Amino acid sequence: MSRCPTSLARRRALGAILAAAALGLSLNGPRTLPSAVAARAQSPAPSLAGCPMLPPDDIWNTRVDDLPVHARSAAWIRSIGSDTGLHADFGAGLWNGGPIGIPYVVVPGTQPKVPVRFEYADESDPGPYPIPPNAPIEGGPQSDGDRHILVLDKDNCRLYETWSTYPEGGGWRAGSGAIFDLDSSKLRPDGWTSSDAAGLPVLPGLVRYDEVAAGAVRHATRFTVQRSQRAYLWPARHFASSIRDVDVPPMGARLRLKAGVDLSRFSPSTRVILQGFKDYGLLLADNGSNWFISGVPDERWNNDLLRELRNVHGSDFEVVDASGLMIDPDSGKARQPGGGEPPTATAEPTQAPTTLPTDIATATATPQSGPTETGVPEPSATERVAIGTAVTWDDPRLYLPLLARERR
Repeated sequence: MSRCPTSLARRRALGAILAAAALGLSLNGPRTLPSAVAARAQSPAPSLAGCPMLPPDDIWNTRVDDLPVHARSAAWIRSIGSDTGLHADFGAGLWNGGPIGIPYVVVPGTQPKVPVRFEYADESDPGPYPIPPNAPIEGGPQSDGDRHILVLDKDNCRLYETWSTYPEGGGWRAGSGAIFDLDSSKLRPDGWTSSDAAGLPVLPGLVRYDEVAAGAVRHATRFTVQRSQRAYLWPARHFASSIRDVDVPPMGARLRLKAGVDLSRFSPSTRVILQGFKDYGLLLADNGSNWFISGVPDERWNNDLLRELRNVHGSDFEVVDASGLMIDPDSGKARQPGGGEPPTATAEPTQAPTTLPTDIATATATPQSGPTETGVPEPSATERVAIGTAVTWDDPRLYLPLLARERR
């Protein structure tokens, strides 16, 4: 994943162009979500090392099995690949000398913090970070891929994540980094990246062996696509593409496995993973290969059983309209079943994000397991004219500026 800096002024200007339709909220008035949603109790939220993987009512931990289907579902599924099977981008053993998946390390609150120098410091949380000298790196120490490092401070329930991370002196250098308070659903500043293209945390979206062995995946699962749109949907905060085709999915798109997909033909562990896809779904968080499902490497995985996921295809999924779950555009807190405040949602979902004028050529990412980001050229004459054009709706909740930061 490589990136190029852009000025704050330009991000704000682009934010004025890329406006509120990303929320998919309708001007035709609110409606309530299905009664079955309100009747269902919330399942226990996931945790790790005594820390919550975000609050129980965070959007990552909210069921989506009763949400309406998104208006662009069919087009976005076709874009990702209707006939393409899922790929477990995690497992046991090594691949090209490194672990298969995205590893993490748990440290105590006394872990010494070391300096981290960021290439894109303007959108990174400054260090120091409690990264051990032997912290596991995605792909292994010799990897030339994404090189994520995920550190969980178990005593303070803080998550430290970096991308493109290399040792440097007594500390590290990285492309970007983010710190998350796991007791909070506060999102990053709008338009900011994280260690992921969508500006979201990585660890809460990974499939872990222990949760599968315990019988349930109770959170959305991170996945990647080859081509993403130059836009994003709540709770995502960032895009990484120059593609303006509205039939290409944006970062933050939420998918679910269709209720009618028969899981009886799969092994018990695979059924647990797929049931999680039915209940909590997938969340588009980065560019990479189509339908690559993210998880934690673990020697207890059975790679042969994980290959069963290849028998589930894109056509078995649908995109959901999650706009009715949003309470505050700057928070991942989501409306829950039985909640007191009436939710809103689109009668005919229009969650499709806005795009910039189409006079700039699109670019296509190269498929790989790690994220691939397409660069964005300088604003065209049309863009420069459009800059400063405000988009305002009567209800401020309907407006979510899509502040951009291009990464090349």
